[in-house]
Amino acid sequence: MDSLITAAARALATGDPLGALKRVALRDDPPALALRGIAMAQLGDLVRAKALLKSAARAFGRREAVARARCVVAEAEIALVSRDLTWPAKALDAARATLEEHGDRVNAAHALNVEVRRLLLIGRLDEAERMLAGFDPSPLPPGLRAAHELAVAGIAARRLQTHAAHAALTRAAEAARQADIPALTAEVESASLVLKTPAARLIARGEERPLLLEEVEALLSSGALVIDACRNVVRDERLAVSLATRPILFALARALAEAWPGDVTRSTLLSRAFRAKHADESHRARLRVEIGRLRAELRALADISATDRGFRLAPRHAREVIVLAPPVEERHAAVLAFLADGESWSSSALAIALDASPRTVQRALEQLAADGKVQAFGRGPARRWMTPPLTGFPTILLLPGPLPSD
Repeated sequence: MDSLITAAARALATGDPLGALKRVALRDDPPALALRGIAMAQLGDLVRAKALLKSAARAFGRREAVARARCVVAEAEIALVSRDLTWPAKALDAARATLEEHGDRVNAAHALNVEVRRLLLIGRLDEAERMLAGFDPSPLPPGLRAAHELAVAGIAARRLQTHAAHAALTRAAEAARQADIPALTAEVESASLVLKTPAARLIARGEERPLLLEEVEALLSSGALVIDACRNVVRDERLAVSLATRPILFALARALAEAWPGDVTRSTLLSRAFRAKHADESHRARLRVEIGRLRAELRALADISATDRGFRLAPRHAREVIVLAPPVEERHAAVLAFLADGESWSSSALAIALDASPRTVQRALEQLAADGKVQAFGRGPARRWMTPPLTGFPTILLLPGPLPSD
């Protein structure tokens, strides 16, 4: 490897893409093409970066397996940044295996981190944790250590393990300081805002207030009966009952919880659960049926008794009943939560991340666009959706993934 290629690679490692381009911008040999592609990616021209990396991978011979694998890892990272979740994950896994086989542990670790970040983005926390289990980041250079700790913090935050998330972010900040890469430092600072931004609202006894992530964690272990409107789950310290596929039952449970320790009138329950403005006997009969179903679902957690006006919720073991609600409640909030990262998303990538049908996501995007909340760029397969980051808009509790007790 000649001195210009070596100098360009070192410049890229320290976050200096312009310095790298000064050395290889006019060269078209495979190593130079690869470095130019990485430099363009760091400068934000992802389309040009992808083309250069593909050219480099084709130009490397079959005997240059390590160089080709490095190009694949770089392409995978570009795909992740551009939210191309349809990019073949198996190719990245094969590239990582090649790098490990040939002793390139640094780039193999980078490939692992890209895989974990992708799994984290689509909410597959168990798989991400298994991949990181037993991995020791200490031999890595500071930049990769920071990226590793960011992935660890992301998993911990989504598991509502705030102490572990804070510790990982502290380690990431120290590694980013040692790496002295401004973009990496900014990424760590941005990730740290998750722990400082309200992540939910507490509603109890007619009052409500915002909660930080650590307060949410404390609430779930407080012994209270929590009606979790972020995940449509009713839980206490002992048991969790999911009503995610029973929206009417959850609406009834939430209405009863918000009124606790009082009761809720039948007309209010009909309005909340069935959106019935003018209830008739059929609505009242259906309400009795749904209340019976809710009693059966929550029999281990609470009783529901009839009153003169309507119904009352009475917890079996808890001394307090609390509703945990998202800070922002509106239609298609989950779609907005993903778009709030400021990146451009395709509808197919959003469908993968949300585990929803492409048509459902497309309808949501069209409605949000009509309301002026998102914008589309491009046409056909190249169409992307994005929105400016919403100040204070939380994403953690809207992303898929189980809580510690699930």
